Amino acid sequence: MIYLDNGATTFPKPQSVLRAVNEAMSLYGANPGRGGHAMTMKAGRRVYETRQALADMFSCGSDRVAFCDNCTSALNTAIRGCLKKGDHVIISSLEHNSVLRPVHAMKKEGLITYDVFFVEPCSKEKTLSNLKALIKKNTTAVICTAVSNVFGTVLPVAEIGALLEGRGILFVVDGAQAAGSHRLNMSEDKIDILCLPGHKGLMGPMGTGLLLFNERAEPLPLKYGGTGSGSMSPDQPDFYPDRLESGTVNLPGIAGLGAGVSFIRSRGLEAISQSESELISVLREDLSVIKGAEVYSLMHSTPRTNLLSFNIKGKHSEQVAELADKRGIALRAGYHCSYLAHKSYGTEKNGTVRVSVGPFNTKKDIKNLAFYLNKIALCKNM
Repeated sequence: MIYLDNGATTFPKPQSVLRAVNEAMSLYGANPGRGGHAMTMKAGRRVYETRQALADMFSCGSDRVAFCDNCTSALNTAIRGCLKKGDHVIISSLEHNSVLRPVHAMKKEGLITYDVFFVEPCSKEKTLSNLKALIKKNTTAVICTAVSNVFGTVLPVAEIGALLEGRGILFVVDGAQAAGSHRLNMSEDKIDILCLPGHKGLMGPMGTGLLLFNERAEPLPLKYGGTGSGSMSPDQPDFYPDRLESGTVNLPGIAGLGAGVSFIRSRGLEAISQSESELISVLREDLSVIKGAEVYSLMHSTPRTNLLSFNIKGKHSEQVAELADKRGIALRAGYHCSYLAHKSYGTEKNGTVRVSVGPFNTKKDIKNLAFYLNKIALCKNM
């Protein structure tokens, strides 16, 4: 199998990640923070070490790194936990449904209002102007993805952060498709809240997510319960990360995530980014000579991306992916949980075929894909 669906979850995982998960379950699989015996203390140290590694990687305090089930949980906590009645929110035209749906739900509940700023693929200046024009007196948050999960468009995160600085507006970033292959620095980019999955570019297991936030953000918990701290009080702890981590954390997942972060550091973020973007460039060139292939991800607007969306004229995106699967190539087709992105690019009818590469993909993988895509494009009776 040639796996080219790393935008959904990375595969394969590094061997170090597999070992870390196995060790957590077989050698010290006690409940971290729930007791004082040797095994639970070792489990607690591993959780802390991973928390600290993530704080260092993204530039925030370790007490401001909260573990979640996934990026969707982190985004819901950021949105539901920070917004209040009467607030106005601005989101981008490329947002995943993990942002759109909770914001839209809160609007339907009569709690907030929101607007959508259009991301100009070829112009940071126009994108920033579109955003600035929507800011109101009651705007309390701007939420945007760092990299589009459909088209690979890289948003000007640092410039947006600079635009919002000093305005009293929280800057919330969905880093689902950026972490592990794109630089994200909360301090330098003026990001107040960063939401991440552990199982994509960070190379960790599924069932891991992250909510990272600075001192300007005080998210309220969406769930309440045992935290291993303040157990004799009926109130939820008022300090982080305990305030947001009710219930037993995913020790095996967190251990694996820590190993994933170590893998990225050993490989080098820049080296991973360069390798992945070079593979996408090769694919873009190969698609340019395939009759009927339409590429939506623009080279000059996304010079460093690890994914690309395309269609083949006369064939539905899901049909193309199904045919590729028969050749042992895993792609993603359809709408990628992003209504806004497809509406922006005019691909609502058929969706797109998405290719997303990871650290273990090779140029041979891309050449094999292009070979079969050419055969698919030439075949009329499918």
